[in-house]
Amino acid sequence: MDIGSKHGYPASALSNFAPHPFVFDNVQCNSMEGLLQSFKFDKPHIQVEVCKLVGFAAKQRGRHKDWRTGQMLHWTGIQYDRHGDAYQMLLNRAYNALFEQSDSFRRALDATGNAVLTHSIGRINPSETILTQREFCSRLMALRDIGKLF
Repeated sequence: MDIGSKHGYPASALSNFAPHPFVFDNVQCNSMEGLLQSFKFDKPHIQVEVCKLVGFAAKQRGRHKDWRTGQMLHWTGIQYDRHGDAYQMLLNRAYNALFEQSDSFRRALDATGNAVLTHSIGRINPSETILTQREFCSRLMALRDIGKLF
């Protein structure tokens, strides 16, 4: 099943663009895309504002923020190496929070059954994206199968 905002349910509801409100580290997030895009900004007050965005608006807000040169991302005053284990743990915590707090996200995930999840429009090179196809889909399938990321 190819996850994407322009696909039918449940694939569209599992897109990071989907409006699933949740709280992450005491910050209100209105979509996973808002949270992910906020990682590109080093100022916490800007991150709080980006986290409120949903879908394409969130994507656009982070589109021109250059993080690729240094391969560093940020969350609440902490800098993360895009290629480091600490960043992967940050992603795990974020997806755990979404899973635990959003009934609509959990219902959509459950509706995928045993389907292999893909994300054909996503990138595969971690130097070019804050979340690769593999990072995204493996987290969704792990949450569906075991209900928690470690």
